[in-house]
Amino acid sequence: MVPDFVSLIVFLLALGGMIFVHELGHFVASRWVGVEVEEFGFGLPSYKLATLFTWKGTEFTIHALPLGGFIRPKGENDPNIPGGLAAASPWKRLVVLFAGPLMNLLTAIIVFTMLIAFEGMPVPGSVKIDAITQNSPAEQAGIQSGDILLAINGQSVSEIDPAIAAIQANLDKPVELLIERSGEHIILTATPLSSRSKSEGALGVGLTYPTRPATFVESISGGFMMTSIQAAAIVYLPVALIQGVIAPKDARFIGFKGIFDLFNIAVKEDVSTRQENVVPASANEPIPQPTNWTLNLIGVLSISLGVMNLFPIPALDGGRILFTLPEILFRKRIPTQWENAVNGVAMLLLIGLMLFVNVMDFVNPAKIAIP
Repeated sequence: MVPDFVSLIVFLLALGGMIFVHELGHFVASRWVGVEVEEFGFGLPSYKLATLFTWKGTEFTIHALPLGGFIRPKGENDPNIPGGLAAASPWKRLVVLFAGPLMNLLTAIIVFTMLIAFEGMPVPGSVKIDAITQNSPAEQAGIQSGDILLAINGQSVSEIDPAIAAIQANLDKPVELLIERSGEHIILTATPLSSRSKSEGALGVGLTYPTRPATFVESISGGFMMTSIQAAAIVYLPVALIQGVIAPKDARFIGFKGIFDLFNIAVKEDVSTRQENVVPASANEPIPQPTNWTLNLIGVLSISLGVMNLFPIPALDGGRILFTLPEILFRKRIPTQWENAVNGVAMLLLIGLMLFVNVMDFVNPAKIAIP
């Protein structure tokens, strides 16, 4: 069993890395368009512990809260300061503002490209048992990682979502599972339990599709496709909530504790599938394949960070981009004092929302569901 502090270290490194990459994008873009950067801080803006070095007018510092990083462009909110961000042309400001979120999306593309290269291309048409939780109904029924699920109660299964729906429709009832293992068909009986939490899963299985080796081109194109699909899903989320397609409880925000809970589950599953003592009980039993839940989670969160920052919300990159567009379209700049006031109020509201979300993580923890 992996200690929670190991998951905590992975969580801090991953989340801090995503924030750092975001700020690195802003920094590189600022230097590229000629905007001076006064400080590049390692950690969240807080008490400055030390100055590491100074390079081309930029002070590289370490701060007391070691999570991610930040940059402080010269004249960020004052267009009267020459060489500063606010004094730059609107096109240069757009480049700087877009660069942070784009770096997060590029990170996601790289992560998913690596995942496809590691795991291969999914082959739809059959459902594979990817993981079995300990002391679960699936384990007690003799289901093994690597089994192919062919049918549930006589109904053919070829897609993951219908398989999950069939499991959930038979809670506390014995279900007959037709399994293919090493070329043989086996019938097993298991009882998905309503008493098990959503994080445990009623049956205790992880479902995926069988895979085949991916080519180099397929890995890269698949990375772009997976990032695009998930980014589009995040953009569509507000519309889905308004239309009632997704229930509000299924689209709630989670804070640092909720994200840590996700990493805790992912890290422990990845480690358990890589332990040296995980070997087949017999020569006919396939060797369980290691999972990559942590890497996948980093990719998903990178997309969320990138897309959410592009939403037209004041104080975020997207809100600042929105304030820049009238200057391009109508050759008239919104008064800087108005922009600063709106962004200031929005930042206070965002901080309040963040505090509320993080408190709710403890008061009403999010349910992490698996089949």
